[in-house]
This record gives sequence, C-alpha cells and structure tokens, in this order.
Amino acid sequence: MILTIWLLAFTLFTFELYRLVGFRNIGKRYGMFFKRNYWVNYNTIEFAAWMAKALIIIPGLVFGIELWWGHWITLLTSSLLIWASMKKKLPTLILFNTIWIGISIVVLIRHYIG
Repeated sequence: MILTIWLLAFTLFTFELYRLVGFRNIGKRYGMFFKRNYWVNYNTIEFAAWMAKALIIIPGLVFGIELWWGHWITLLTSSLLIWASMKKKLPTLILFNTIWIGISIVVLIRHYIG
C-alpha cells in the first residue's frame, strides 16, 4: 500500500515539476548523458558519487536496510567530488560532500567498533 502511494505521489509530483520546468528542457539535459563530450573526468566522478549516495539512501529510507559497506564507496566518491567541485566552482557541493564524508566515517566507525 505504501509503495503504491509513494509511486503515485512521486509520479504526479515529478510530472508537474517537469511540466513547469519544461519537458523539452529536461529531455535535453538527460540527453547529455548520451554525448561522449559530457563524460569528462569530473562529470564521471559526480555521477558515480550521486549513484553511490543513492545506493545508501534508497535502501535505508525505503526498506530500512543499512548498507554500511556502501560508505566506503561514498567516502571515496565524496572525496573525489570535492576535487570535481573545485573544477565546477560549486561551494555547496564541497560543503555537502564534506558533511557526507563525516557521515560515512561515523557509519563505518559504528559498524567496526559499535
């Protein structure tokens, strides 16, 4: 039941958001994934970092499962993403990934010591 409600809410919310931003604009941005020149080193790192975070967040929020070992991946990708953020000049991502590094270290210490 919750999964059905979530799927409906997610679909309606995302549809309305994409409509407001413009389906064509969103499509153009997603289309960048299929262009070779998009996959420069920092965009590749950014993609890997976000997917690593999704690997931890989605099972945790949706199913209550903690994939503690995923924090090894996010520790690495968040560290690399700080470098990538310097290339893109994005201070918000530097701060966010510094916080995520702290979260990953806490989870790993809790797993090994706790």
